[in-house]
Amino acid sequence: MNWFNRLKGLRPSQGLVIGIPYIWLLVLFLVPFFIVLKISFAEQDIAIPPYTPLYHIDGELGRVNILVSYQNYADIFNDFWHSLGQMLLGNRGDNIYLLTYWLSIKTALTTTVICLLAGYPIAYAIARAPEKIRNGLLLTIMLPFWTSFLLRVYAWMSLLGHNGIINTYLIKWGLISHPIDMFYNSFSLNLVMVYAYLPFMILPLYTQLVKLDNRLLEAAADLGAGPIKAFVSITLPLSKAGIISGSMLVFIPAVGEFVIPELVGGPENLMIGKVLWQAFFDQNNWPLASAVAVIMVMLLVIPIALFHRYENREIEEGANHA
Repeated sequence: MNWFNRLKGLRPSQGLVIGIPYIWLLVLFLVPFFIVLKISFAEQDIAIPPYTPLYHIDGELGRVNILVSYQNYADIFNDFWHSLGQMLLGNRGDNIYLLTYWLSIKTALTTTVICLLAGYPIAYAIARAPEKIRNGLLLTIMLPFWTSFLLRVYAWMSLLGHNGIINTYLIKWGLISHPIDMFYNSFSLNLVMVYAYLPFMILPLYTQLVKLDNRLLEAAADLGAGPIKAFVSITLPLSKAGIISGSMLVFIPAVGEFVIPELVGGPENLMIGKVLWQAFFDQNNWPLASAVAVIMVMLLVIPIALFHRYENREIEEGANHA
């Protein structure tokens, strides 16, 4: 009840400011999630909408019959464990959900790591740039958002294609004799994913690095610490919050990305967003697709919630020791 006691001590204006993000979360996440959760316990049906109701009112007996089905989750988990056992025995698993979950998480993790390695130096350079040009540098990071996301992905298609701009000029300059296969494969998928999500990593990192007190680095230098040791012992720990925020902003949407894998990923890079699309619109199986989506959300939300709990515990312990 500690959080409740804190809320009671807030002024109305403070409560309003804090309440706006929670209202946003309720409207844009919790309400749609519970709708999807409800559909996941139904069964496919030839109707509008194409699933069975979760309850039926029996007027004659005067009671409500609950019609909740767990079959969608049972099918997914049974196939999952069977396919996982086959993979552990050295055979190729045939469960599309296991394969797409794994590929989605692997691609999102790869994107996050590359964005962190590429975005950290950029954010650091902007934070240490003279104040008069800092806003201009930030503007260059945000400029891609002024253009349609879909147009930017199509631009990469024209760049990386077999007869695209890059291959055309490389052949024209005599650097290669035949086109390089850069499109519709893992290379193009990871490249465009990093391009699309890199700003989401840079901006949180910048907000932390720009607040770094240079006197700490000067004191470390006076005590004999070199640039690398000062970075590892001072800059990196103080930018931890930016690293975590940027990684979440990249990883979470990258897991469910649909447009980039569909346009530049190729058939061997089937991610969970495409599987959901096929289940919803091609197979018209809304309950199964909803169950897949709920499991994916749980795979993301539970580790993040546990991590936040661990972080809050560390902060409270540090405050108590202080």
